Amino acid sequence: MTSSTLTRARTRIPSALLVAVGLAAGFGVAQGTGIRVLGGAVFALGGLGAAWLWVERRGWAVALGLGALYVGAFVLAHVLALGVGMASWLAVGLVTLAAAGTTYAVADRA
Repeated sequence: MTSSTLTRARTRIPSALLVAVGLAAGFGVAQGTGIRVLGGAVFALGGLGAAWLWVERRGWAVALGLGALYVGAFVLAHVLALGVGMASWLAVGLVTLAAAGTTYAVADRA
């Protein structure tokens, strides 16, 4: 394999998938285990993995913007669930769809 083939093979994973896993699985792990820190670790790992791909594909400016979107989605899920009274899974699902869709449009689409 050439180095360009290796680079493409390593970055084929859509960053939107990491965003979705970080948000939804992070919530699921925290909810299922009762250990919020463990869910936070899943959230952080998903975000760091996605950020690495954003920097490589689109540069620091886009990575910082999408990172802010990722953290903002996390905060918004809490506001919707705790402040507005929406069901937790619904709030997480909505922000996950919005964040992953935006990430796909900005960073993953060819």
